[in-house]
Amino acid sequence: MTLAISHMEGNKVILDSTREARPPFSPDAVTKEFADVIKSYGITTARSDRYGGDWPKERYAVHGVEVRPALQPKSDIYLSMLPMLNSRRVELLDNPRLCSQLCALERRTARGGRDSIDHAPGAHDDLINSAAGSIVLAAQRTAQAIPLVAPIIVSLNEPIVPGQSATAAYYEYYGGTAHCWN
Repeated sequence: MTLAISHMEGNKVILDSTREARPPFSPDAVTKEFADVIKSYGITTARSDRYGGDWPKERYAVHGVEVRPALQPKSDIYLSMLPMLNSRRVELLDNPRLCSQLCALERRTARGGRDSIDHAPGAHDDLINSAAGSIVLAAQRTAQAIPLVAPIIVSLNEPIVPGQSATAAYYEYYGGTAHCWN
């Protein structure tokens, strides 16, 4: 399970935080930990990939975080992030696993000409998947292009200091949202 938190600063997306729980772990304990991190940023809504079905929605609800499924598949999220990376409009964290997973992504073109991006067989992309969703979501929310996108991803238009609470009106106005990938 992974968590990523991003926000916009000017025309740049800043990846604020990442978390990763690698097996073996207790899914319920990690869900509570991630929910606490999300709420420490004043956020109560998250996005999740569809891997766990309704499980993320049900388990995060117990901890006061609403989880909705992602609107885009991860390949589309990676494709959306690519021009932002190439134009240096993304500030990543110095995280070796994140960078390794990003560099290991592979772009493939199907017979019909459609591009897809995914990890190589046997490789992992959980952490970069979460970060990419957070980054793209932050940019899209700011541009109001796609209302909400896709491991856990938290995205804010304004930086909020952990532990600082935000009112519902502030949250709605600035479009704070979270995104979860399991």
